[in-house]
Amino acid sequence: MPGSRTGRPPVRRAVRRPAAPRAPRENLLLGLYLRARRAWDRPLTAYYLILGGSLLITVLGLVMVYSASQITALQMSLPGSYFFRKQLLAAVIGGVLLLIASRMPVKLHRALAYPILAGAVFLMALVQVPGIGMSIKGNQNWISLGGSFQIQPSEFGKLALVLWGADLLARKQDKKLLTQWKHMLVPLVPVAFMLLGLIMLGGDMGTAIILTAILFGLLWLAGAPTRLFVGVLSIAATLGVILIKTSPNRMARLQCIGATEPRSAGADCWQAVHGIYALASGGLFGSGLGASVEKWGQLPEAHTDFIFAVTGEELGLAGTLSVLALFAALGYAGIRVAGRTEDPFVRYAAGGVTTWITAQTVINIGAVLGLLPIAGVPLPLFSYGGSALLPTMFAIGLLIAFAREDPAARMALSMRQPRFGRKRAGGPVRGPRRWNTMRRRASARTSGER
Repeated sequence: MPGSRTGRPPVRRAVRRPAAPRAPRENLLLGLYLRARRAWDRPLTAYYLILGGSLLITVLGLVMVYSASQITALQMSLPGSYFFRKQLLAAVIGGVLLLIASRMPVKLHRALAYPILAGAVFLMALVQVPGIGMSIKGNQNWISLGGSFQIQPSEFGKLALVLWGADLLARKQDKKLLTQWKHMLVPLVPVAFMLLGLIMLGGDMGTAIILTAILFGLLWLAGAPTRLFVGVLSIAATLGVILIKTSPNRMARLQCIGATEPRSAGADCWQAVHGIYALASGGLFGSGLGASVEKWGQLPEAHTDFIFAVTGEELGLAGTLSVLALFAALGYAGIRVAGRTEDPFVRYAAGGVTTWITAQTVINIGAVLGLLPIAGVPLPLFSYGGSALLPTMFAIGLLIAFAREDPAARMALSMRQPRFGRKRAGGPVRGPRRWNTMRRRASARTSGER
């Protein structure tokens, strides 16, 4: 060959190209931020946050209920998995309720508002009938269903107030009546105070606080003026002070805020202090799943009101922060659904559910941390208790249905192609034509449903 005396082809050496200059750290961080922002602003973000967050909270709650309740079950001469099996059954039933609620149209949600309110009021009044209502740990707010199963109707009162209040305010907004403070208060506030009265007859002030938070959340979403808020808040605060002052048990709980030393076993601050002990002994990554010391008779209600303390002891700071992050994501998704909808009922209902779950989470965790008095409310989706789990999962199903009703989310869901099974009729449409075709179909469906 020409250019080679030996007849061999010349050896071509690879030419090293100069390395591309590395992007500055600021550009990398900016790129990551923009990617995260784009992912965060996608139409289905709220849908996946609600679905995934609630599922993870429920599954982790089942694990912690199994870990925290074993000793209590054995002390009661029951199988170690007794409370876990009951919670698992409630989670399965709640999952069915969640699925049903997430597939219901908004019109059916509104139609259920009055029947659920009537049923809740009837059951809450039935609690006070001798021979039907049960008193557990000083609170007359349970109805026996036979055997070891009981139901707490006040938990369903939260769901009833959310749905009925949202439907009421949406109807008045459609008629332009919310500009008058009388229509904003009546009959919402009287009905809410009726529910509060039925709850307080049984002595359950924790649930009454959650119901009051839902009421204020609905009024805030309805655009209540500051004077109205101050008036209703003053009445609620006055009643609360009277109820606390007249109850030695509530006064003792109030005095346990920030307590660090229990006086003796069974003393008023014993539970609060040992909850702090459990959190403090967990460290960064905890003592290990099932290795809690406080649940061995030291911490009362380890699998119900104070399950967050056992979580901190066994999973450490990493575990508690993970739980807090899941609840924060769930709260953000609920606010996003309420803020992006044009349907007033969806806005009020989503805001009411978000207020309910957020307020109950803050009160429960605040009590475990010693920042708030012990109110006796469970951690939503996490603590043991079927009566609390069932209406909460139905409410989560409402949020999922509302997230799917967003027009952008509808279009994004309609564009998804099934990964398995038969393809949709007509075959896949590729390129820009696919997006335009699917967008037109989604718009046509939306306008047709309206």
